[in-house]
Amino acid sequence: MTQSWTGTGLPPVAAARVADGRTGGTWSSALSTGEFAAIRSVGFEPVGQVMGSAVYHVGRSGRYWGYHACQYGGAGRTGGGYGPAGVALSGSGAPSAALVRVLDSARRAALGRMSAECAALGGDGVVAAQLTMAPFPSAPNCLEFKVIGTAVRAAGPVRPRRPFTSHLDGQGFAKLVTAGWVPVELLVGMSIGVRHDDYRTRRQTYSWSNQEMDGWSALVQRVRADARTQLARQGAEHGGDGVILADSDLRVWEERCISSSQNNEQTDHIAESTLLGTAVARFATAPAEPRTLTVMPLNDGGDRLRRRLAQAARR
Repeated sequence: MTQSWTGTGLPPVAAARVADGRTGGTWSSALSTGEFAAIRSVGFEPVGQVMGSAVYHVGRSGRYWGYHACQYGGAGRTGGGYGPAGVALSGSGAPSAALVRVLDSARRAALGRMSAECAALGGDGVVAAQLTMAPFPSAPNCLEFKVIGTAVRAAGPVRPRRPFTSHLDGQGFAKLVTAGWVPVELLVGMSIGVRHDDYRTRRQTYSWSNQEMDGWSALVQRVRADARTQLARQGAEHGGDGVILADSDLRVWEERCISSSQNNEQTDHIAESTLLGTAVARFATAPAEPRTLTVMPLNDGGDRLRRRLAQAARR
């Protein structure tokens, strides 16, 4: 029997899974033995494996036609003299910004559903969260976003306002807490840049000389910088003091320029930079007690040491 779902709250299947977990008295996780021990060493207990997913249709036909516009005034014209092409950057309001917003909404939906499962299990946060994106079968314009991790709960009475999410594994999470930091939110910074292969770029491509493709260098540099800017902005919005980077990816490919004519086909290069990380915040801790080093003499020097200590105590 299927149940209707309005898109808010937990999906019916997830709600049933959470209910079974809460009444069954057992929990499941993808933690290793070492991760389980590390989490317990800092006062946390796993409460169950949680996940969230969302399938999004990306509008427009073909390979997201129209999002990858280069916005170069000389596109489609023959010859040179139109000046160097710039980079149409999503972070600066280029057409690709709409595509970035769609992908960001899909990720947020998947993360929100995972956090909702964590809260339903009584968890305080999620560790070892893994976020993936893949084409949906038989639907080339649809993408599935999935995130899965292990919900944990603190042994003490202090509860966060909302569950945290983090890519850190059990050992990494324990080290972070021991050092006086807590995870806040799993973040994705993304940028898309499009640059037309202008006359200078085409001329460099056909050259026999060893030289830098300065237009393509500018493309990847600006896209990476914009992705870092987006990640830092998100971290600040969530109250983080810093971001621990988990993974970075750069995809570059060539496409036919959508502004070029049938008789004068030209190309654009597109770069997509994605950064995955966790925003972290510092919390106040009591200063650690200084540790003393115990020295155990292995010869008769131990007797002399005890006599000196006894004399010093009588003074």
